[in-house]
Amino acid sequence: MWVIKPSGTLLSQFLSSFSLVYSKRRSRSGGVREKEMAGERRWEDMEMDCLVAILQRLGLQDLTLSVPLVCRAWRKASLHPLCWRVLNLRDLDFMPWGDLTKSFMAEYRLQGFFFSGFLKLAMARGNRLVEEIMFPLLFGTSMHDLVLVSDDRCPRLKKLVLPNLSPADEADIPKLVGKWKDLEQLEMESKPSSFLEMLSEINLHCKKFSGLKLCGSIKKEDMLAIVNLLPKLKFLCLSKSYLPREQLMGMLSGCKQLQRLTVSDCIGFEADEEVKKRGSGIKIFEHEGSKLFDDFDYNSDECDPL
Repeated sequence: MWVIKPSGTLLSQFLSSFSLVYSKRRSRSGGVREKEMAGERRWEDMEMDCLVAILQRLGLQDLTLSVPLVCRAWRKASLHPLCWRVLNLRDLDFMPWGDLTKSFMAEYRLQGFFFSGFLKLAMARGNRLVEEIMFPLLFGTSMHDLVLVSDDRCPRLKKLVLPNLSPADEADIPKLVGKWKDLEQLEMESKPSSFLEMLSEINLHCKKFSGLKLCGSIKKEDMLAIVNLLPKLKFLCLSKSYLPREQLMGMLSGCKQLQRLTVSDCIGFEADEEVKKRGSGIKIFEHEGSKLFDDFDYNSDECDPL
């Protein structure tokens, strides 16, 4: 009987076996199968549910370009929606000269390769079970792609990591966020111009929302919105933000369910005894590197229109 181990040992064995079996199949001629050693268990003969459980640990590049080429059983398992619940697109290189682009075009005989097409493929294989999407930071993503994700293709989305967006695109974030009813975590590179409107939509439509990560200039109205509109907030990361002491103290007092607050490397406060005491009820309170002023000794709020 196959046993799924929680550690990375089985995954290492899987990858080693993958290389071995793949090279064997590549060397076979005329479709004749090599005789297996007596009593040897073959990965291709593993029960489908066990194989799917293992393949879920692999990245999207392996699921699209490596595993399906080994055998029919592996291809079938790689197409299971559970393997596509987490779409970590941030780790992939979508540049025209990148290995993913060149390999994908060669394997599927394509004339061109576009991020939107790969996203559609991944969501289609997820079959409306996608729970997490991490977009590339800079290259390839457009507002059109976010609209694709916000339609009926990802109704169970729980975690969304957004790319850098233009100010014009940021204005559309609130109406998109409101469509993900199960959204629990949202990560952004910077505070959008539509921040207050976005939190209002989350408050109205995302009843399970509990995690927010971004950086920017945190004003009093932002602090009040976080406290009043995100009552179930458990995780908040504002590292590298301009965060005045008044706003920090307000969140420490007002966010009653916070379990982890990360405000490292911020400008606007020092973690003195009063701040530490106010945050003592939070399970994890990270504030290392924060200081009252930056090295140039100016008020960051005056330079940040947001």
